[in-house]
Amino acid sequence: MNAQKTIIILGGGTGGLVAANELKKKAGEKARVILIDKNPNHIYAPSFLWLMLGKRQAEKIQKPLSLLKRKGIEFINEEIIKINPESKLVKTQNQNLQYDYLIVSLGAELVPEKIPGLAESGYNLYALKGVEKLRDDLENFAGGKVAIVVSSLPFKCPAAPYEAAFLLNERFQERGISGKTEINIYTPETLPLPSAGPDIGKAVAEMLAERKIGFNPETKLVSVNPQKRELQFSAQGGSASGGENGKTTSFDLLVFIPPHQGPKVMKDSGLGNEAGWIPVDKETLKTKYDTVFAIGDVIAATVASGKPRPKAGVFAHYEAEVVAENIARELKRLPADKKYDGHASCFLETGFGKAGFAHGNFYHAPAPAIKMKRSGRIWHWGKILFEKYWLWKWF
Repeated sequence: MNAQKTIIILGGGTGGLVAANELKKKAGEKARVILIDKNPNHIYAPSFLWLMLGKRQAEKIQKPLSLLKRKGIEFINEEIIKINPESKLVKTQNQNLQYDYLIVSLGAELVPEKIPGLAESGYNLYALKGVEKLRDDLENFAGGKVAIVVSSLPFKCPAAPYEAAFLLNERFQERGISGKTEINIYTPETLPLPSAGPDIGKAVAEMLAERKIGFNPETKLVSVNPQKRELQFSAQGGSASGGENGKTTSFDLLVFIPPHQGPKVMKDSGLGNEAGWIPVDKETLKTKYDTVFAIGDVIAATVASGKPRPKAGVFAHYEAEVVAENIARELKRLPADKKYDGHASCFLETGFGKAGFAHGNFYHAPAPAIKMKRSGRIWHWGKILFEKYWLWKWF
């Protein structure tokens, strides 16, 4: 009756890391915790923006997941090939593993190849190698048209493209080339950070305007011409103009957020929908199977207004705590009644050593109740301290 239960966690990002730590801490010897990831390292993606500016080194913003072994957490560095929720089986490259509970925290897959010409034309802001190449090439950039493009919805880290614009603006001013540089953001969104509500969106749009950073909403990228350095947008929502096929604009430097999709293995398993995202109960994170949970970017969840819940690490973090607590309670034969209430927070780097801080309840009805703290040095230092805390706390 007291046999140890096996909990398999898929993915060593924010959610997987927190879930593994919390489960081992709360369930102890009642749980055999196994984390599986094809990447040997946990990479702290919020630091990509500082890496872009040369203020961080790649090796300083990642930790080997094998370090979890000293906490009693098993780590398997393999790719997940198949999941069978009916038989409670996870198949990797080299082995078949049975589980009692499964936590899916695989995040979103980045698929720049979905848009012709995109990958070969610019820098992927969400890929380590793309950010490192951007950092190196920025040294030789002498001015011109900079395009920051959100290529499709949904996308994770909703503040990141706006933070990148503010930080690039700072860098160009420092180098004395801001007078001959034009920064434009192109996005299918109607406002920045739409899931946080119109007040936050308008506040960020005003900050962009103050810095003379162009904001081009409701622009959907169709293709990129690497030779001509041109972006082709569709005529979406009547906002784009310039011909039957929509608007074309040129660039000298392209920074892009690639299309996202749910992991193919999720769609194939029957847990994911057509796009690979996993429907869950947004309070308990349960899937249609009682012993299978999904957290973070991989889930399909909405806020009260019907808009998709943002994809961001902070949600994965809090959802992981809820799932770990409830599984630990079940193993101890206690009521598993902890729920995630939608509270979250986020830093917004605004450049020049300052940041804003947004916090509130994204599940508040009839619309998210989010407040933004005025941009200041305290929040920038808060983000720096959180980075150091994160890479210490979980390893």
